[in-house]
Amino acid sequence: MRKTAIFKDELFLQHIPDFNHVESPDRLRVIYEQLEQPEIQNRFVYPSIEPASQEILALNHSMDHIMRVAGTAGKTFSSLDPDTQASAQSYDAACLAAGAVVKGVEMINAGEVDNGFALVRPPGHHAETDRAMGFCLFNNIGVGAHYAVEHLGLERVLVIDWDLHHGNGTQHSFYDSSQVLYFSTHSYPYYPGSGGLNEVGVGDGEGYTINVPLSGGQDDRAFGLIFREILVPIARQYNPDIILVSAGFDTFYADPLGTMAVTEQGFAYMTRVLVDLAGEVCDGRLLVALEGGYNLQGLRDGALAVLAELAGDPECPGKVDEENLKAIDDAAPGMTIVDEVRSIAKRYWNM
Repeated sequence: MRKTAIFKDELFLQHIPDFNHVESPDRLRVIYEQLEQPEIQNRFVYPSIEPASQEILALNHSMDHIMRVAGTAGKTFSSLDPDTQASAQSYDAACLAAGAVVKGVEMINAGEVDNGFALVRPPGHHAETDRAMGFCLFNNIGVGAHYAVEHLGLERVLVIDWDLHHGNGTQHSFYDSSQVLYFSTHSYPYYPGSGGLNEVGVGDGEGYTINVPLSGGQDDRAFGLIFREILVPIARQYNPDIILVSAGFDTFYADPLGTMAVTEQGFAYMTRVLVDLAGEVCDGRLLVALEGGYNLQGLRDGALAVLAELAGDPECPGKVDEENLKAIDDAAPGMTIVDEVRSIAKRYWNM
């Protein structure tokens, strides 16, 4: 078994967007309720977390943007974007969400825990350096990746984004850098409209953005194939110092915003691939952070499946049956997109 940290806080439930907004506190509440069960709770560690300071947030964001979000503090309702709102404690929650990822990066890099899951909200991967967007106030993974490079001195950070939506903010933050390799699977064309095949980075970052734009209906086997055939060979060559994951559960087959057909078995499978990969290339250093996902069953079951794989605990509730994982591993569906991505990636990587 591995020592897996869960980064959580009740403050994340106090970010309350507009009435009936899909990005609601219930998204975390259903997961937190499961973590209170003794048979689950006692298998993990729960480090204390602190909010990211404005100085840390400024590693990824303009000060104008930070102050714009800070200006919402204490106000019942503020609109930052057509679909992105803040309530009285949203600024504090967003600072704590970014701080949770920073704390996870610190602890994992120091060897205090093997890996971790930041169960936070608001999510982050759509937030640009200078604006809130797509339910996201600050880019949690973006801040964490910058922190890893600029404060901890890591040379190579691999960011994997399996959310339904392309992480435009994260891609743009590192588009000209080879210090962060951004790999995304996402529905396309779909919100936010970025993430096409030919978006590969610029300057020093050319070849360090890998987009896998997908048509709707892709299932566990499809994502498994993409991870095995594209992600793993590139990641081995990149040889990262740490792996960060933007884990969206809106690819779940019943997600109200979704177009995909992934089950909790698929989330478990992707996590296992990443756990094995991290063990091979960076001494197991792996941090997962919650992004989207709006079907409460999919969130609950997907998060528990991810946690069971992170911990490597065969008795952990939520653990997916091994035969189901083997079926994904054995499957080899034909996918034109794999060949298309490979044809572009081989300009930069041995494929």
